[in-house]
Amino acid sequence: MNVPSRFLKSIGSHAVVDADALIEGAYILSIGDAQQSHVNLSCPDEVFYEYLRRMANVVDLVAPAGVPIRVLHLGAGALTLARYVQALRPGSVQHAVELERVLLDFVLTHLPLPEGTDLTVHIGDARAVAGEFEEATFDVVVLDIFAGSDAPAHLACAEHYGELLRLLSPNGVLLVNVGDDPPLTFARRQAQELLETAGDIAILADAAMFSGRLAGNLVLAGVNGQWPGQWTQSLLEMGPHPADVRTGPDAAAFALA
Repeated sequence: MNVPSRFLKSIGSHAVVDADALIEGAYILSIGDAQQSHVNLSCPDEVFYEYLRRMANVVDLVAPAGVPIRVLHLGAGALTLARYVQALRPGSVQHAVELERVLLDFVLTHLPLPEGTDLTVHIGDARAVAGEFEEATFDVVVLDIFAGSDAPAHLACAEHYGELLRLLSPNGVLLVNVGDDPPLTFARRQAQELLETAGDIAILADAAMFSGRLAGNLVLAGVNGQWPGQWTQSLLEMGPHPADVRTGPDAAAFALA
């Protein structure tokens, strides 16, 4: 079987799309030796990766079910979350920023977006492109670029988070995926950086992640006002389980540990 692949000069690795052997209609995008994204073309409202499922759960709370929203994706990957938004909120206006044009072209060729998706693609540096949008433009901004502590410094800083928070509508939310290894030094620092600029934050992860002894992903959520208390209970119930959502002093304690 011929497996589609494309060499990415900027990082010296191949991007590969493989069919998921266990889920019919699903595909996995890998870059180098690492699985990067999972897409179910048959059911785009199904989100396989745990951290993306937590992000999707927050997106579900931003507006009533089915209501279109405005979303900015910084780091396109296989556009899993963009497909999710289109499936559950048709008519949503979305923008995706990707540094590597070859990667995005490869993804859209082999994993096309659902018909009717209103998504504008921008090629360039995430911070530079985001700076071109007006304030209060988006209901959700997703930053999904970091690959641990080697993240670009100009993206992993309070100044950048402040710029992204200014793009949010009054009830909007900034979602940041942070992958890290024990003792989660980088993740804690990113929570500190977000605390400096956001009105309030929440940290979502598998409950065991907060021990600092496991490698994995945490989702940082920042808002300009106060974190909606009712969201916390909803997110705990939505999972994936075992779920934990740290807010207020608990979030600050994790960040400053």
